[in-house]
Amino acid sequence: MVEIEAVLDEEGVLRACRASGHALSGVAGADIVCAAISVLLRTILNTLSNREGIKVRSGAPEKGKLWLEADYEEAGKGFLYASGEFLINGVASVAKEYPQNCKLIIKNIDS
Repeated sequence: MVEIEAVLDEEGVLRACRASGHALSGVAGADIVCAAISVLLRTILNTLSNREGIKVRSGAPEKGKLWLEADYEEAGKGFLYASGEFLINGVASVAKEYPQNCKLIIKNIDS
């Protein structure tokens, strides 16, 4: 199972995301759940990395693991909030359709 943990600050802004595991819903290279999650995570990472007012740190230490952390200035806050909503809604949709292969965990950090 692939687990995606999204961490939101007190205002609901995405501050971190961690993905680990393998969906195991198909053969390697043809796993629809893995493909969907990979596209969502790579897109959010690429989009945030090129946005003014947002600083992203990320890594993929091994196959089946990816993490990102985001800091923002006021100018990037709204975009980061909306991007987090997009990511969470996308992953939640995959997890709802494939609950045996994908799990979304949302955590809130205290102020």
